[in-house]
Amino acid sequence: MARRPVACLHASTLSRRVPASRCVDVYLNDAAFWAAVPTKVWEYTLGGYQVLKKWLSYREEPLLGRPLHEDEARYFSQVVRRIAAILLMGPALDASYAAILPTARGLSSKES
Repeated sequence: MARRPVACLHASTLSRRVPASRCVDVYLNDAAFWAAVPTKVWEYTLGGYQVLKKWLSYREEPLLGRPLHEDEARYFSQVVRRIAAILLMGPALDASYAAILPTARGLSSKES
């Protein structure tokens, strides 16, 4: 049986911006995987945890006692796209913050 992507991200606008060499395939098992997840998205951390890896670790079949449901696989794809969007917005958000910082009140220079 050939491996099949759970959700192919090649069709997404966000993944087209990332060269294939900067992407990873995330395997759920021997038969299913998510193709072309941008490396920066896969490595994204929040609170010291690699978000996507942590999400999948709580949904392993031995832990759940069942395979991942189709809606859960779709949700994972949505999370991948959301993290990619956050990363793409980062420079604009940083620039916006830097632009308003000089006029912000109540912040000491140590907090900036």
